[in-house]
Order: sequence, then structure tokens, then C-alpha cells
Amino acid sequence: MADGDGVDRTPSDRPDVCVVGSGPAGSILAHRLATAGHEVVVLEAGRRFEMDERVEQLEAHVRPNGGPIWEMGGERDAFTSSGERHYPLNAARVKGVGGTTLHWQGMVMRLHERDFEMASRHGVGADWPVGYDDLRPYYAAAERELGVAGAADNPYAPPRGEPYPMTAFPPSHSDSIFAAACERLGIDMHSVPNARNSEGYDGRSACVGYGTCKPVCPSGAKYTAERHVEKAEAAGARVVDRVPVQRLEHDDAGESVTAAIYSTPDGDEHRQEADQFVVACGGVETPRLLLLSASPQYPDGLANSSGLVGRYFMDHVFAGMGGRLDRPTRQNHVGFNTSECHQFYDDEEPVNGLKLEFLNYAGPSPVMEALRSKTWGDELLGQLRESYGSHVAMGALVEQLPREENAITLDDSRTDDHGNPVPNVTWSVDSETEAAIERANEIQRRVFEELGVDVEWSVGPAETGPAFHHMGTTRMGTDPAESVVDADLRTHDLSNLWLVGSGVFPTGGAMNPTLTIAALSLRAADALETTL
Repeated sequence: MADGDGVDRTPSDRPDVCVVGSGPAGSILAHRLATAGHEVVVLEAGRRFEMDERVEQLEAHVRPNGGPIWEMGGERDAFTSSGERHYPLNAARVKGVGGTTLHWQGMVMRLHERDFEMASRHGVGADWPVGYDDLRPYYAAAERELGVAGAADNPYAPPRGEPYPMTAFPPSHSDSIFAAACERLGIDMHSVPNARNSEGYDGRSACVGYGTCKPVCPSGAKYTAERHVEKAEAAGARVVDRVPVQRLEHDDAGESVTAAIYSTPDGDEHRQEADQFVVACGGVETPRLLLLSASPQYPDGLANSSGLVGRYFMDHVFAGMGGRLDRPTRQNHVGFNTSECHQFYDDEEPVNGLKLEFLNYAGPSPVMEALRSKTWGDELLGQLRESYGSHVAMGALVEQLPREENAITLDDSRTDDHGNPVPNVTWSVDSETEAAIERANEIQRRVFEELGVDVEWSVGPAETGPAFHHMGTTRMGTDPAESVVDADLRTHDLSNLWLVGSGVFPTGGAMNPTLTIAALSLRAADALETTL
């Protein structure tokens, strides 16, 4: 039976695997299992955004009063924030086929070896139950799956044995300006691995330089998980949109999941059975779904015998600085970074990892400023010449160490459009992280002083905000009392329930998490396949 939009959203006839969520974690795993001949159904809360909508979305983004182009907000996406710092949850996440890769910036780095051993090496955080060597072949496979453009020019990166699938993007004009100052200061710059095409790859064109990578890539050169959704469907998987899962049910013994209960746009509720269940809803919605699935056997939430579901929420925090030079810097020609610095990542003081970024989108976009201006002709031209062309900026991602009090919980005082308690985000930044932010600002200021930049703004410990990398809420480990899933990402409590995504990270490092998400998903797919 079809819904009002003509889409059949009735349950599949007991597939091998039911995947909840179609972001990179869920879609990559679904594609791998479907290609191996297994019957897979993917349930996605949001809708499909077709490629022919991208130009219209771009126009909505650059024009005034365009509104949110990915339809986030409202009762469906309601949340609360009760920590020391307000957490703007909906500012960067997307619910839709492809998940938040519809909106992401596309930078993909491997975690460093130290990131897997923070407790052993530094006495902080927790060790992962897997190490870099365990993930190394999966990292290489993930780079091929996403299509990564990069170069082996980073002396601080972990070892690799294979080239990137595509050549790196060349340094930008402003990178060359930074490079001269950094060389005098003894600061090393190197290329940024990007999940966007520097040449035609996997049926997608090369980047054409729209400069709007976040929030929308109209050309399709930047990877989104829609690509793996398409491949999974071509291999026989079924992907159903606009079916938010309300809860998971389990058998009488509480040993395995029996069904995912989901709603349709017409208000119907269905029960999807399967042999294996994979939850891939991100670091906020995955623990929320487990907490909403509480039962007499699991009164504190499904798979939560440890009491850690939703705990140890982490994000990367931002440190930055910007200003103007007395020369052209050619910003906003591309919307992504082409150079960065990992030189200070493995320092022992402060212990938090940090990576420096040399931004290519400092200052106003002349297109957006012209469209939003109330002036015309020569007056507008003068305004654009004054405002555009001489900005530079640096950013940094700083590691936030896991703290149990930072958490995703349920707020019973507010409900979503289905009457479920919304997620509440408790988030704060500790003094060690603040010290690492100060360290990043110190390095940035040295670079700007060397350049002679008139610093106009800075983001330090008091003003820092999140990078919207939701991690740590369903952490992996060997001890069921100290973790939610094992090294293969199967829950300790239920034999057929797997959780994939950055929620399983015991620590977060300071690297953008999507490549590690993809690598872990490929590894989990191999482990899950042995059960089918």
C-alpha cells in the first residue's frame, strides 16, 4: 500500500538486515552487504533530496531570506540544551537520504596512532579496542569508496602503504601567502585529503569551484552518502525514506532485537522484522533511539546495561583568527581547505590533539554580498571592492576529551511530532580543552604577526563552539560494564544489534571523523556478514 506520495512504505518480508539511517555509516554497510547477496532494507527518517534540486538550493542559500535548504528545524527536530554552553544541534545536521554528508565540508583524515591509545600513552580518556594497524586496510578501502583526493606530503600523518585514489587539490593563492610566513616560523604546511573529485571519479565530475561546498555542492563533485545509497539499491537493497523509527523491540529473553517500529507520512505505524539490526543514526539519534526503546528488561534503555548509552558525548571545538592584508588573497574561489598543519597534533602539552587549518573562505562572498545589498551600479561595485579580496583566516580543530557528564539524554518535558521526548544535549568545555584552544590561538597569532595581518576577530576558549562531530555516546570497548559495543560494533547486550557511526569512538582525536566512520562501517560489515 502506497502513501499519499505514491511510495510503498510497508515492511519488507523479513530481510537479512535492517539498517536504520542512510548516512555514510549505514549506506556503506548496506552497500557492502547487498553486494554480497544479502537482503537489506534501510529505513531513513528524512526524505530524498534529488540532484536536480541542488541548483535551486544553491540559489536559496545565496539569496537573502532563503531559509534552511535542508529542511531542518521545527517540531520534528526539536531538542533542548542544558549544559554550561548552549549546543546548537540543528545548525549542521541533516535528516535525509545521505544524512549529514548532504551538508558536510568533505575533509577526510585518518586518526593518528596516538588517538587509539590515549589512556596507555597519556593516562587520559580510554583506549580503543582496535588500533591503527587494525583499521589501516579499512582506511584505504574507505578512501576508495568515498573518492579521496590527497597527497603523501604530511610528515606527521600515520603510515600508509598506498596512494590516494586521486591527486590532491593544488594549494590556493592564500595558502602560498601563509606558506612564506610559516616557513620563516618553522611551521609545516601540507595538503588536505578531501572527499571531492580533483578529477572525474566514480561517475562524478571534477570540482568546478562553486565555492558553496557547505551547505550545498550543486555539481556532485563532493561525495555524499547518496552515492552508496544508489549503489546499494542497484545491488538489490531497499531504501525507504520518511519513515522515522520510533523504537526497537526485542524478544522475551531480551537477547535479540525482533523489530524496528516506524511511522509513515500518512500516520501509519509498521513493524519491520529482520535477522540483524544496524542502527546508524549518528551520535545523537542513535542513543536517543536506544533510550526510547526502554523495556522491563532494559528499564534504562536498550543495550544500556552499562548505563553509558548517551554518555561521554564529545565534539571537536573550534579555535580561529582572521583579518586583512594589504594584498589580494582570492578567497571564496573554493569552499574547502587545501592546506593544513598536523605538526602540533601529537604534542604532550597540552595533551589534546589539535590541527591547524588555512581557510579559503575568509571574508564575505562577493556574490552573496551583491545579492543582499541594497545598492546598485558604481556604488555597489565600490562596496564590493572595499569588502572583498584581502581577507585571510586560520582555523583549528581541538580535541575534547571524554567526560561522562557530557551526555545525550531524553527531555520528558518536550516532545517531537510523534510525541517522543526530544534529545537533550549536556555539553561543556573543560580547562584542559580550553588550554589547547589557547595553544592553537597562540600559534595562529604568531603566523598573523609574521604576515602583518590586522587581526579583526578571534575565537578562543570563551567563544568556542562545536564542529558538529557527534562522538562517544555508544562507545566501543572490551568490558561490557565500561562500553556499549564490542570491537566489531555489536552491542554487548543483544546478539543481533549493531551500532555504527562516530558514537562508538572512545576518544575523538582532532580529525574530522567521517573517514573513520566509513572504515569502521566496512569492518563491521565484514563481522556482521559472518553471522548471516
